[in-house]
Amino acid sequence: MEPAVLRDDMVDSLAHESKGCLQTARLVQAMRAVPRERFVEDERAAYSDRAFERFGTRVLAPSTAARLLEALDPRADEAVLVVGVGVGYTAAVLAEIVGERNVQAIDITRRLVLDARSNLDAAGYGGVLVDRRDGADGLPEYAPYDRILLEAAAIEPPRALQQQLADDGRLVMPMGAGEQTLTVVESDGTRHRLGGVAFQPMLVEGEQVDTVERNRTRREDRERARQAAQSRTGWEQEWIDWDDY
Repeated sequence: MEPAVLRDDMVDSLAHESKGCLQTARLVQAMRAVPRERFVEDERAAYSDRAFERFGTRVLAPSTAARLLEALDPRADEAVLVVGVGVGYTAAVLAEIVGERNVQAIDITRRLVLDARSNLDAAGYGGVLVDRRDGADGLPEYAPYDRILLEAAAIEPPRALQQQLADDGRLVMPMGAGEQTLTVVESDGTRHRLGGVAFQPMLVEGEQVDTVERNRTRREDRERARQAAQSRTGWEQEWIDWDDY
């Protein structure tokens, strides 16, 4: 079956009331236009609604990508940053809406950066800038951004990403560790929670995508220790010298 037919079937399925994860006309049009088979090797599997693994990272299922993009609510000519570009598919959909020159994308893994560049070029979106950066640092050279999409989970919104939002901008991200919630963070700090999700944790410099479980354990241990220290009541604080009282 022709990819265009499979693509239309995929979009119709996502827009159907049984799923209801794709509602905005410009997103429907964009997802019909982007050749997803350029980002997933198996042409038929590219349009099935399931996730894949590639180079140690997860290729989002179309319904998950649709949920993220609906929450992001991109408009024509807006400046957009994608953090954790992966294979580049969501960056391509965004480029279809806002224009490829208005989309910048970053990933901490060099192999994924090269793969995303190649995929975007093959799909006709070679104007999207893809760079290797630590996602928590964002891309300040091109800030401010009207929209920032973080495709990895974090306990709290990275400070640098919030600072790179334009006035009335928004950051969309999976927030949490064990239990994650798709969250919209407005430029004024207001948060809107849009239901549960399950994403890999955001990696930091020195971590590799092929050791996610080890990285996740180490990261969560550090985060739990920090949270435990901050939540201690007075009698538990090590810095209090009770001999002075």
